[in-house]
Amino acid sequence: MRFINPKTDYAFKKIFGSAESKNILISFLNALVYDGHSTIEDLEIISPNLPPQLEGLKDTYLDVKARLNDGTLVIIEMQVLNVQSFGKRVLFNAAKTYAFQLQRGQGYRYLKPVIALTLTDFDMFPGQNQLISRFVYREKFEGWHYPENEMELIFVELPKFTKELNELETLTDKWIYFMKFARSLNSIPDNMEDIAELHQAFEIANQAGLTLEELEELDRREMFIYDQQGAIALGLEQGLEQGLQQGLQQGLQQGLEQGLQQGLEQGLQQGLQQGREEGREEGREEGFEEGLEEGREEGREEGREEGLEQGKREVARNLLGQLNDEAIAQATGLSLAEIAALRQQYS
Repeated sequence: MRFINPKTDYAFKKIFGSAESKNILISFLNALVYDGHSTIEDLEIISPNLPPQLEGLKDTYLDVKARLNDGTLVIIEMQVLNVQSFGKRVLFNAAKTYAFQLQRGQGYRYLKPVIALTLTDFDMFPGQNQLISRFVYREKFEGWHYPENEMELIFVELPKFTKELNELETLTDKWIYFMKFARSLNSIPDNMEDIAELHQAFEIANQAGLTLEELEELDRREMFIYDQQGAIALGLEQGLEQGLQQGLQQGLQQGLEQGLQQGLEQGLQQGLQQGREEGREEGREEGFEEGLEEGREEGREEGREEGLEQGKREVARNLLGQLNDEAIAQATGLSLAEIAALRQQYS
């Protein structure tokens, strides 16, 4: 037994939007919108026809739309490709569905709530761990609900579902598992056999019950999705490579500029340090020369003074036999004590 891929638009519409799908859709919506509670008792599938053969990505025409027994409108979409501005498209579709309820001349009191249920085969909100995310209007700072809170966005991110088949517990778990893994199963799992709506969904998804034209259409749509995924992956790879090259070039340029700046600063510091060292060395040499010159000058001065004193004593010695001490002191400039010492030395 082989099953079609419920994540393709054609298969999704066939399983949940065909004329015989009402009970399946009720179970599916109770599981994903109302946490498995039997809230929805009845609904009407709007335009329960299979999608026409279209080239390119699916339009909003391919969404499954239903009106619940209380008048609430539900639009359901399975999105495989993470296309640009997809989040804006979800919001636009929900707002359009809400606004287009009114006919000309009808009052706003006839507006009914709108629920936009979106299943994605990619991470819609990277960095967030929640499998199912719900968005409504709230007061920005205190969080209380807007009184006419009639539009809700619900997202189910299939990559964030990590339970194994034997770990499935709730109706919600089983429907999400069906959406994510039905294409790879060969039979209906035992723990889903007892849920009539799931069993019926598997029966519709069984390839054995499809015509050759339907199988060809499914293959064509799956191939288109694979081609688009490949194109997106190639674009990301090329963008990454280009960004890497630009980043490397920019990094080299910045590194060169920083290296030149650091080299300039380092050279300046080294030059300044070397200048200080050379200045100190030159200062030492200059000081040595100055000290030497001063020493020489002082030596010459001391020599002159010593020579003069020696000359005075020599003259005084020659006069010792001719003059008295007072006369010799007056003639040589020596003191009387110095002359008395000379007389004693040469007597």
